[in-house]
This record gives sequence, structure tokens and C-alpha cells, in this order.
Amino acid sequence: MKLSIVCLIASALLPSMVRAQAPVFQVTPVESSIKFDVEASVPIAGTFDKWNATLTFTSPELSTGVLDITIQAASVETGSGMKNGKLKGKDFFDVERNPTISFKSTKIVQTGPETFEVDGNFTIRGVSKAEKLELTLTGKGTGNGTVKGTMAFDRKDYGMNSGIPFIKIANRVEVNVDLKAKRVSGPAVNLK
Repeated sequence: MKLSIVCLIASALLPSMVRAQAPVFQVTPVESSIKFDVEASVPIAGTFDKWNATLTFTSPELSTGVLDITIQAASVETGSGMKNGKLKGKDFFDVERNPTISFKSTKIVQTGPETFEVDGNFTIRGVSKAEKLELTLTGKGTGNGTVKGTMAFDRKDYGMNSGIPFIKIANRVEVNVDLKAKRVSGPAVNLK
């Protein structure tokens, strides 16, 4: 009986001890940005004003990391009310039925001293596909840093087949992330 109580207490405490050994990062949205750019006869570029990003680990090993970004699609800002309205509409983001755009990593691999490939599931308009985010880290080993990266996708793969009247739009969309992150607890991530 005493042994089972000791085992129960140990199992209750062990998960919190393991979590304490994992790096915990906080992304600062005020100092960060998520932007997009599409080649077109009239420039279409903008930002998203409302989004959340987390970078979590279950241990100091890089392979346990998960980058999770959720964007409020209606927060798109191009500097043009007409473009914003068109992008929010059913031909593009379809924000009424699909209010969020997301990227959740499935694999993080270090490809160089400060570069990483992040495979993940990208979802827009309710359509999910595997995409790759190429990242560069500055501030390695300091606990504070900037993660900048680019992901490109074909808008037609996600059902965005329409255009905007009188504007020729390319199919390739480039998304740029610039995330300021700070390690708030736990050990450093094991990097090469």
C-alpha cells in the first residue's frame, strides 16, 4: 500500500520535473510581424494585425520543438479598403467560414549554423497542406533572438482561383515571418 502511494506521488511530480527541463519561449507580437506579398499588376502586399505564435519544446532537443502560428484572417491590412475587402471575401480568405489561417510545424531541422527548415501543416480557407518554412535565427545562445523566415505557396492549391477585376495576380504567395522570442525559463535549446 505504501509503495503504491509513493509511486502515485512520484508519477504526479515527475511530469512537472520533466517540463521544468524544457525550454520555454515567449514570442512578443508588438516587436514581431507576419507579412505577405503577391506579384501583381497592382502591388498586393500587407500584414496581419492579429495573430499568435508559440514556440514550445518538450526537452532541450531541437527536434521536440513545435512552432504554432494562428492568424486572424480578418485582420489583413494592405493599406487599401478595397483590397482588404476582396481578400476577406469568399474568393480569397473567406473569413466568415474560415476565420483563421494557421501553420503548425511537424518537423524542425537545423540546416546550418543559423538556418532551419520547418515542415508543417499550413491551413487557409479550411484547406490544409504540407508546406516548408525556411528560417534564420539571430541571437543564438543568448536566450533572446529573432526568427525570420519565408514560406511560399500556390494560392490555387488552396482554392483561391479568382482574381481581382483589372488586376493580374500571380499564383505564388510569399509569407514572411519576423518573430522576436525570449527564453523565459528552462535550459537552452541544443543547437549545432
